[in-house]
Amino acid sequence: MKFNRKWLWLAVLVLTVGTVLAACGGGEEPAPEDTEGQGEEQAAETPAAGGDLKIAMNSDAVSLDPHGSNDVPSSNVANNIYETLVYQDENLEIQPLLAESWEQIDDTTWHFKLREDVTFTDGTPFNAEAVKVNLERILDPEFGSQRAFIFEGWLEEVNVVDEYTVEFKTAYPFSPILAHLAHSAGQMISPAAIEAERNGETNIGTNPVGTGPFVLERWEAGQEIVLTRNENYWGEPAKVDSITFIVVGEDATRLAMLETGDVHIVEPVAPSDVARVESSPNMELGRFDSLSLSYISFNTQKEPFNDVRVRQAISMAINKEEIIDGILEGTGIPAKGPLAPNVFGYYDGLEQIEYNPERAKELLAEAGYPDGFSTTIWTNDNQTRMDMAEVVQAQLKEIGIDVEIQVMEWGAYLEQTAQGEHDMFILGWVTVTADADYGLYALFHSKNHGEPGNRSFYSNPEVDELLDAARQESDPDVRLDLYRQVQEYLVEEAPMIYINHSEYLIGLSPKVEGYWHHPNGLMQLRNVTIND
Repeated sequence: MKFNRKWLWLAVLVLTVGTVLAACGGGEEPAPEDTEGQGEEQAAETPAAGGDLKIAMNSDAVSLDPHGSNDVPSSNVANNIYETLVYQDENLEIQPLLAESWEQIDDTTWHFKLREDVTFTDGTPFNAEAVKVNLERILDPEFGSQRAFIFEGWLEEVNVVDEYTVEFKTAYPFSPILAHLAHSAGQMISPAAIEAERNGETNIGTNPVGTGPFVLERWEAGQEIVLTRNENYWGEPAKVDSITFIVVGEDATRLAMLETGDVHIVEPVAPSDVARVESSPNMELGRFDSLSLSYISFNTQKEPFNDVRVRQAISMAINKEEIIDGILEGTGIPAKGPLAPNVFGYYDGLEQIEYNPERAKELLAEAGYPDGFSTTIWTNDNQTRMDMAEVVQAQLKEIGIDVEIQVMEWGAYLEQTAQGEHDMFILGWVTVTADADYGLYALFHSKNHGEPGNRSFYSNPEVDELLDAARQESDPDVRLDLYRQVQEYLVEEAPMIYINHSEYLIGLSPKVEGYWHHPNGLMQLRNVTIND
């Protein structure tokens, strides 16, 4: 299943211009970032199909607090528990969710009319005050949300107009406001749960309370997470009775479980296993375009990676084609820079650093390392990334760099790369909003070192200035030119090696119907049925 990139880009462009002042119609697609659209016309009378949907995933969630985590495994679970004000459908078009409609009052004022028939699963009503409490929590420095950057700078005030009308005051005209509000960082948590956590009575990360179609039944850390259907859900109920997320780190084991019928979905399928899945009568392969980037990055504040010549040399020594063809089986498309083609702001004329090991040796010598040096490259326990690390190790040996590979558990990997303890590392990023502000501001602005996304600890005042200007600019053509300049800096200064924009490869049982994968990287589960 492939999305039309041109259509996606056009959809994002429409959103970015920001001329749509009010929402219309009910969503027919999925909810929040799990975009499995609800709507009044999809009423709760629709019968549920039942069953326990079993999903094998490669890593456990870190936290089920959407304001306190920023990784895909956590979001894949949390998106079934929480909801946002608006969501992006399959074509990346904004649709109503907890907000029924919205209106831009002036350049810096937006009003959102909220649904009046929604309660959190603890019985707390959803209203304008709940929205205010949630947004203020994200932006509270004492809370320290690693997703605060999504709202920082542009969001000045959240005001209660009346019980079901909330006002957003922005510091300047902010073109991607609707796309940012569709991000899972804006998922709504029960204000009562937030207050209880402040009082030390609960932990939202392990006791989530949202408005979504599922609730947490249990979480056995490192093993499985079980969600059950929210029987009091305001919209169309989920089709299955429960979802069990099973943590299975080994690619081969996950596929064996799918082939024998022990699970219904495997996320992800390793590129090296595509042929096996496609040839099996008991497995089907879902292929979905993405907004993602796979990259190899440096700690730009550590020697010798604080020298741009060293970063350029390593970039020239890495044969991306060997990685894409040999490990990724040719899936996805090669990356010129950090943005995928279906992201607003992508610059097609970007010239990438070419593979040139001889020039790489010259640059190392100029930087004072004629005989190379020793370093480490980190990866989490993901087979594809571990294979990529081995290729990098072999390629860098050719220019005199001795690389030790360190494989880490997912949670520790995120924590230690956020703290800057690494030399080089392999990771990915999804431009969830399909707007360059998210894809570039998080990864490269100096305000976002560490957990928010800039694990390269890259800092460039000129890039910061361009990124700040682009998010405040309402003219889409001017924004495009600003992002072009940013991308040219990012290729020249090489804080990371841009490998490819992947396809999402999902293993599916033939019994599964109604599944699709959002370009933002998240599984769409509410409308899935199991046909035994």
